[in-house]
Amino acid sequence: MLQQLLEKEYGVQVQEYIKIDAYDALRGNGWLYLIAKPGGREEEEITELQRIAEHLHQYGDRHVPYFLTTKDGKILTKWEENNYCVLARRQEEVPPPKQKLGRKLAKFHERGGMVPFYVERSSRIGKWKELWEKRLEQMEKVWNGLLFQSPEDEFERLFIETFPYYMGLTENAIQYLVDTEIDVDPGNTDNGTVCHERFLSSSWGKDYLIKNPFDWVFDHRSRDLAEWTRERYFYNIQTYQREITQFYEDYQSISSLSPFSWRLLYSRILFPLHYFECIENYYITRSEQDKKILEERLQKILNQSREYEAFLRTFYNLAGAPVRKMKLPMPDWLVN
Repeated sequence: MLQQLLEKEYGVQVQEYIKIDAYDALRGNGWLYLIAKPGGREEEEITELQRIAEHLHQYGDRHVPYFLTTKDGKILTKWEENNYCVLARRQEEVPPPKQKLGRKLAKFHERGGMVPFYVERSSRIGKWKELWEKRLEQMEKVWNGLLFQSPEDEFERLFIETFPYYMGLTENAIQYLVDTEIDVDPGNTDNGTVCHERFLSSSWGKDYLIKNPFDWVFDHRSRDLAEWTRERYFYNIQTYQREITQFYEDYQSISSLSPFSWRLLYSRILFPLHYFECIENYYITRSEQDKKILEERLQKILNQSREYEAFLRTFYNLAGAPVRKMKLPMPDWLVN
């Protein structure tokens, strides 16, 4: 079916179907073709991502795929009731070497910071406070609705009991963000750059290094740093220290972080995204199996809350931030 899509709409002949991480892909003529579903994105946003990808190509990033256009010049095509984009990248004969991810990400941010046009559709610059407040408001509304009735299950009981603590943590994150924007002037490296909705250690793939434009947003570089840090912390809360220290050392060998960057990064780590996602997913899913998994996850999050506070307390030192020199503040409740 996908081979027909490529042949009929794009005029491309391929030899075989392969799976690359979560993507359906086809291989032929020395190229890899990723079949991407653009989700709810409109054509204007996809065109913006295409322009960003072209910019990164021009600055030497060979791991960013090209947007293939159809025979009639479109980047979005409809096939069997679904919208698709096709991303093309030259096939490498050998897997990419395991280079230091911190350095790679810093170089990616350096290139992304030089985008020569105004990014509108994909931009999240300056929107964190508004998005966090909206998320908190929605969750508080659900919590208030449950207060005066008996909890339906164990998950609900845990949510009712623990939400005030995480509401306080969220308010702390918002306050830290607001104080940063008031007290600190952005430095030269604090312009927007190409980031990811959620940058993880696996974001660029395993066997093939592919930087997928549909993962991108335009934001402050601290977004990617914070989300990578969060993932590595929760991957193993016993052994994360050395990996985090090394990652920030590698990153800063290419790009130094300003006081504004450090503080923005810290505000994002303070924001308890792990808790929000667990609660939100529970109320979205209809699967009893998923609900059970999420209940176990919530219990684990709560059991580890003291460890997370310890992580927040030590993060700046762990990441090599010059706390005294840059006067990086710590929330009072974590110091006392």
